[in-house]
This record gives sequence, structure tokens and C-alpha cells, in this order.
Amino acid sequence: MTLKQALLGATVLAVLPMAAQAQTTTTRRSTTTTPTTQYVAPTAAPAATYAPAPVVAPVPAYNPNIISGLYISGGIGGDMALNSNASGIQTQYKAGYVGVGAIGYGFGNGFRAEVEANFRQNAIDKVKFASVTQGGSGYLNNWAGMVNGLYDFDIGGPITPYVGVGVGMGQVQLSGVRGTVSQAQTATVPGAATAYYANDISSWQFAYQAIVGGAWNIGNGLAFTLEYRFFGTTQPNLGISRSSNNAAYPNVGNVPHYANFQNMHNSLLLGFRYAFNQPAPPVLTETMQCPSRTYLVFFDWNKHNLTERARQIIAEAATTSRQPAAANCPAVSRMEVTGHTDNTGTAAYNQRLSVLRAEAVANELVRRGVPRNEIGVSGVGFSQPLVQTAANTREPQNRRVEIVSK
Repeated sequence: MTLKQALLGATVLAVLPMAAQAQTTTTRRSTTTTPTTQYVAPTAAPAATYAPAPVVAPVPAYNPNIISGLYISGGIGGDMALNSNASGIQTQYKAGYVGVGAIGYGFGNGFRAEVEANFRQNAIDKVKFASVTQGGSGYLNNWAGMVNGLYDFDIGGPITPYVGVGVGMGQVQLSGVRGTVSQAQTATVPGAATAYYANDISSWQFAYQAIVGGAWNIGNGLAFTLEYRFFGTTQPNLGISRSSNNAAYPNVGNVPHYANFQNMHNSLLLGFRYAFNQPAPPVLTETMQCPSRTYLVFFDWNKHNLTERARQIIAEAATTSRQPAAANCPAVSRMEVTGHTDNTGTAAYNQRLSVLRAEAVANELVRRGVPRNEIGVSGVGFSQPLVQTAANTREPQNRRVEIVSK
């Protein structure tokens, strides 16, 4: 082998690796728009790359058994007043009736608050004056205004049980309560008067109640209700009057002039409830998932200036930011620009270099018409490499800025 042939062979051996390295670097610096999850820098991707796949829209929370907002309710049913055993006078009541009406508000979490008006009436079955039982006469009337707090238990299905308590003020009235004692009875009851009656007066008393019920939801905010109520008031103090034809004991007897009547009731009601402005059941619709787009801009080692190819990529990112990524998707509203470096040099130096690279790209985007307030700029140094390498490795693909359009 001659000296000339040896020199030619050495030149070929030296040039070929450099050409291969140059080709690799060129390939690594190419870039295009890619989905957010893809970090490889392929050749230009067609628009179809960003066509979204149909997905089912998330279903908003909806519960027809839990009231949100204003509602009204009403009910009617039977009422049984507990017998009263006041000193000197006792009363027994027949089954009566009760009616209620309320307006309330549901808080969307099972709790409800309402104001209520109600009325009860019970005929008197028997009355006992001076230990002598008379036939019934008169009525026990109750009017009340209440403030109730209730809680609905969502157990699934159309039936919703609930409980509640209420307090308020009630007007209690004994009306037309009369009793007559015969001559024979007055003879066996010393001091008994001939006739007695409870004064037809009303008395305002503190009222309270407990509620247990269930609602059957039939849709569109309407429900039928069935409930039990225990209702009571503090004891009204009502006057008792008497008259007598017994000359020996005029207008006297063992019946007091006043009596504290017991006033407690058990009620069973059928009713309705209507909730206004309840949300309609959700309709499952097919929607499109709008993707983000990522652009990669590469840099020379230890540089943050833009190459001509980098400016072309940035120009493409600025142009497509005004266009939806797919049909029915909105245009880009924000661009995140993040700078990266390879792992040669110190962490502090590379952190600063990554920020300089990101700022260079952001400035070019602004020059291309993207508003500065729509661009987020950050640098992460060599903490997020695109290609894992050994320490102090000059990896071209790690020297980059990522532009993510959202």
C-alpha cells in the first residue's frame, strides 16, 4: 500500500462517522405537531392526526328523590286526640280530621326547611263533671303555625322516607262543652251543681310535633306522601262555669273553676309535594374530545438562539393556534412554552439556559401574533429528558423547547 492510499483510507474512516452523526442530528432536530402524549419528532403529520375519538359525556349528578329549591306540600287525614284527665273534669274524644299546608326549601343534600299551617278538630265523645259522666257535646279545635326541619333518606328507587320535627304556636279551643247533672245524681254527689260548661274561649300555647313519612316520586317534581304526626301543645288553662238549683249548695261543687286540659294528637295524613325547577334527567350525548397539540423546537449545544428551521416551526404553531384542533373544538386559548437542556454542565446553569430558550420561543410567538398573556413560559433544566442518557452527554433531542397548545 502506498502512502497516498493510506492517507485516503484514513480520511474515509474519519469522515464517515461524522457524516452519520450529522445525519442523526438533522433527523433529531426535525419536528412537527404531535398529540400531547407523543414526544418523538416525526415528519409532518396530516390533519387527521388530531381527529378526536368520540367519548361519552360525563353524566351530571341527578337525584329525583332529593329536593333542591322551593317546594309546596299539603295533606289531609284522620286525627285522634288523647283523652284529657284534668282535675274535676275529664274528656274523651272521637276521631277527627286534620289538614296541613306548607311551603319549604330543599338544600339538595337531604335537608329541608318549611313553614306550615294546620287545623285539627275532634268532637267530644264523653265528658265527666263532678265524677258524673255525661253525654258528649262540643268540639276541640286546634289551629297552629309551625316551622319544620326535615331530612330525606335516599335509599334508591322511587320511595324516599323522611323524618322531621317542628315547633310553633297553636290556638286551642274547647267549644260547646256542656254537661247536665240530674237530681238523682246530685243526691249521690254532695255539692254537685246542676249544670256545667267550659267557657268558649281560645288559648295560645307553644306547639310541637314529630313527623315520620315517605314520599313516592312520580316525576317532574311531583310526589305523593304518607306520614304520621304526633302533635301537641302545652296545656291550656280554660275556665269552667256552673249553675245550680240545689238550695243547700248553691253554685258549688268539686269541679274547679279552671282546668288545664291535656292537648296531644296522633295523626295520619295522605298528601302531595311539588318541587319547583327540579333538574331534568340527564340525556347521554356523544361528544368530541378536543386534544392539545405539541410542537418541538431544537437548539444547538449551549445555545438559545433560534435557527431558521426553529422559526418555521414556531410560525406553524402560531398559525394553527387560531384554528380548532378538530371539528366542534374551540380554538386554542393558551400556549405553554417549556424549555429543556441536556445534562452537560451544572443544574443551575442549565436551569437558566432552559428559561432563555423558552423566552426566545415565546418572543417569536408574540412576533407572529400570539398575545403575550396567552403564553406561559417556564424552564425545567435537564430534569425532564426526552431521551435518557448517561451523565454529561450532549443529546440533541434533550436540547429543546416544547410548545403545547391547549
